[in-house]
Amino acid sequence: MKQPHLYDVLIIGSGVAGLTLALQLDKNLRIALISKASMQAGASWLAQGGIAAVFDKDDSAEAHIADTLVAGAGLCHEDAVRLVVENGPGAVNWLIEQGVHFTRDSDQEHYHLTQEGGHSHRRILHTADATGKEVTGTLVDQVIAAPHIELFENHCAVDLTTQADNNSRKIRCTGCYMLNIKTGVVSLFQAKTVVLASGGASKAYLYTSNPDGASGDGLAMAWRKGCRVANLEFNQFHPTCLYHPKAKSFLITEALRGEGALLRLPDGSRFMDRFHPDAELAPRDVVARAIDHEMKRLGSDCLYLDITHKPAEFIIEHFPSMYKNCLEFGIDITKDQIPVVPAAHYTCGGVMVNERGQTDLLNLYAIGETAFTGLHGANRMASNSLLECLVYAQAAAADINKLISGIVEPDFVPNWDASRVSSSDEKVVISHNWDELRRFMWDYVGIVRTNKRLERAQHRIKLLQSEIQEYYSNCEVTRDLLELRNLATVSELIIRCALQRKESRGLHYTLDYPELSPIARDTVMVPINFAGQNVIISQH
Repeated sequence: MKQPHLYDVLIIGSGVAGLTLALQLDKNLRIALISKASMQAGASWLAQGGIAAVFDKDDSAEAHIADTLVAGAGLCHEDAVRLVVENGPGAVNWLIEQGVHFTRDSDQEHYHLTQEGGHSHRRILHTADATGKEVTGTLVDQVIAAPHIELFENHCAVDLTTQADNNSRKIRCTGCYMLNIKTGVVSLFQAKTVVLASGGASKAYLYTSNPDGASGDGLAMAWRKGCRVANLEFNQFHPTCLYHPKAKSFLITEALRGEGALLRLPDGSRFMDRFHPDAELAPRDVVARAIDHEMKRLGSDCLYLDITHKPAEFIIEHFPSMYKNCLEFGIDITKDQIPVVPAAHYTCGGVMVNERGQTDLLNLYAIGETAFTGLHGANRMASNSLLECLVYAQAAAADINKLISGIVEPDFVPNWDASRVSSSDEKVVISHNWDELRRFMWDYVGIVRTNKRLERAQHRIKLLQSEIQEYYSNCEVTRDLLELRNLATVSELIIRCALQRKESRGLHYTLDYPELSPIARDTVMVPINFAGQNVIISQH
């Protein structure tokens, strides 16, 4: 029988969270880092805006904390906010030590800080308008150079493996079955500790700014093995994605509005001042809802973002990637207004973790967009997410370094059995179900919701899940099938969370309950096979 891959730490996901954790772990550990596609294919690589941290002498940690709490609409966990904000400058300085170059002011003495929606100060460090590429590229180079870290590209997680822990009588995570996408072979990866850093689930929606891999894999796998999830009704829709038939998931950075870009109706008039006193710099949910409202009111396919009143030199210097990429679609942002629509952008809820990234399952951690830390509350504030990735990756790494010597090797688990399944020539079933799922999630569980729409979505998802499960049970697994299965699981959880919230708060807006409840509570989903290891996770 083929022996499994055996490691001390298995990291599923190669974005900023997974890369940071890998580099912070003890160099004597055997580490496997899994990437679903290439190392440059995740959401971190595409991040344009930057990282929020206090570097300005006129700014303060208390101001950053206060802004985050306001944006989170009463649902942020203040202990998590304080942890991230207070450790933010140190985490950013660690990046700089790794070789990350952030844009500096013209005097070259200070970093250029931009301002985005919800922030009261300029505190966004960035590398022009391609921060994610700079940060991820630098960390990838460091990981490739590290001899104790083994990289596996083009591998898709299938399901976690677990066993009873003899010492505590609790359930422990021992590894994961992995599909080699290129060969179609499923292998067992076993480890003392497993870390989910696989991103969010915005591919559940028809229009999204996210790459194809954002299918909620870590969320779905953790739920299936007994971990609680929370606040999945809070899906952030980025207000401005490029509206163009050939543009796939192309985000128009919020920093553009931070530097003075204006939103306009097709007739050229502004409208954001009618929705919020901060106009274009209002929180993302307000801006997205305003654009959605105006598009539906006017029957318009898109609205427009306009920065043409700024000097061309300023635009090209500050937004070189944006300028170049839009030009490829025939749009000169120094002269032309940019057609935009809202799109699913960030999953604010996730797998419940404590301040060290520990989940309900022993030896299983979740960090980055996969995790629910309590930082974002009902609405993620711009550029806090990369900061969360850094801080929680460092906290989880420190915890693993401390505990790993006391964890015994996992028991051997049988290899993946594919002897009773057949290859399928009906790939159209997967593509049809994928399309149907994303369309009804967009129509019924989108920016504006109602009970009737949610109930309709719940009915459809149950039928879809039974079809997917039958297909999964009888056919060879493929990346498309695994992602569809995971998206269906997470979509069901999103719908259930949304049905439970009888109010409108932050990113969850329902016409049936337009008012804010006086009591702020998290929406916690507990699986029937709850693995509760009594990890203390702060709750509202």
